[in-house]
Amino acid sequence: MNSTTSRSKASLWAVGLMLFALFFGAGNLIYPAYLGQQAGENWLSAMFGFLLTGAGLPLLGVIAVGYSGSRDVEALASRVAPWYGVTFAAALYLAIGPLFAMPRTATVSFETAISPFIDESWKNIALAVFSLVFFGMTYWLSISPGKLVDRIGKILTPVLLLAIAILVGYAAINPMGMPQAAQGDFATHPLVKGILEGYGTMDALASLVFAIIVIDAVRAMGVDNRADLLKTTTISGVLAASCLAVVYLFIGYMGATGVAGIGLQENGASVLSKTAQHYFGTAGIVLLGVMVLLACLSTAVGLITSCAEYFNRLCPGISYKVFVILNTVVSILLANKGLSAILQFSIPMLMLLYPLTIVIILLALTDKLFGGSRIVYFCTMMAALMVGLLDAYKAAFGLDADTAAAIERALPFYNIGLGWVVPSLACFILGCILNEALKKKA
Repeated sequence: MNSTTSRSKASLWAVGLMLFALFFGAGNLIYPAYLGQQAGENWLSAMFGFLLTGAGLPLLGVIAVGYSGSRDVEALASRVAPWYGVTFAAALYLAIGPLFAMPRTATVSFETAISPFIDESWKNIALAVFSLVFFGMTYWLSISPGKLVDRIGKILTPVLLLAIAILVGYAAINPMGMPQAAQGDFATHPLVKGILEGYGTMDALASLVFAIIVIDAVRAMGVDNRADLLKTTTISGVLAASCLAVVYLFIGYMGATGVAGIGLQENGASVLSKTAQHYFGTAGIVLLGVMVLLACLSTAVGLITSCAEYFNRLCPGISYKVFVILNTVVSILLANKGLSAILQFSIPMLMLLYPLTIVIILLALTDKLFGGSRIVYFCTMMAALMVGLLDAYKAAFGLDADTAAAIERALPFYNIGLGWVVPSLACFILGCILNEALKKKA
């Protein structure tokens, strides 16, 4: 094996590990831990569903962007309509950027790594100081996007994986007990419940954004041919998704077997905290804090970089550095509102954006089947948009019982959060029929 080949493989690993680190935030630790506890003896089937949306969808998102040849999310979504491309891209970047995901990285880090050691009366001041330091580090790591592979893929990710391996590896070797009975929906339909839990990671949304970072990093390796670019991007995506899947499985198993020792907990953060304390005492809390801090920091860097680059392209008169500063300042301000306020604000937006993101990924991957027809894109996406708006309204304002019952009768799977599936499929078929009819008429 020559030195050039060795360097290429090392670079490919670095890009794959960078992508894993960008995806892997606090939610990726918390959700599978909670799923394991609640699913109990059904944890494997629930975890399979979780892997479909928590690892599979992000991989498809990365491949879809590479396969489409689109320069960014806006270009991909503009296949529906130019106005839709700008609107969708801006909403997506704001959701995974300064309005929600970026402030959440700081608040979750604080709650896990710092809050346990701070007196309640000092927490507001401590959060303000921590958010300044956290986003100061994020700013430094983001100001030179060309160095992301070195700073994240070669530095932060190995440390993060080591910290995760210590905790979940020890728990796998020394389980607290056997998985207990499944709780709630995990007892009746664990697979579907696992699929919906995977939404909470937000990685499918972020995949359309992080794919651009990966493609730029691959191009920096000297890969310009479109076929080679897609192949290299896909390999990096598979590596990242595989790492996610392995970590999810171990954390889910840790949660499922931990009920015997720590009991059922109200959220995944408590599961991780008490598990770490059970195995390692105070040192375990410190270890968990390091894990969450590194995971959130690497994710925040990817988000702030992507948001700044997109809005710089949208408004070229304003420099990339200015947008990094704006994203940083807004994130600091919103982080000080606290985690609960951020989560509450984000739910309607996520209920709207998730179906739209899944549909655009699937359309991009099947583009050649319908010749990339705009009418197929438009019909399918408008169906998903209508149901997404309904879900967002329900999350924000609620629905009375009669209205909710009528909607559930009209929309199959609406009661389990998948009401957009049948209308989108029906309108996809309608779009294909219209496309063929227009071809014949022409």
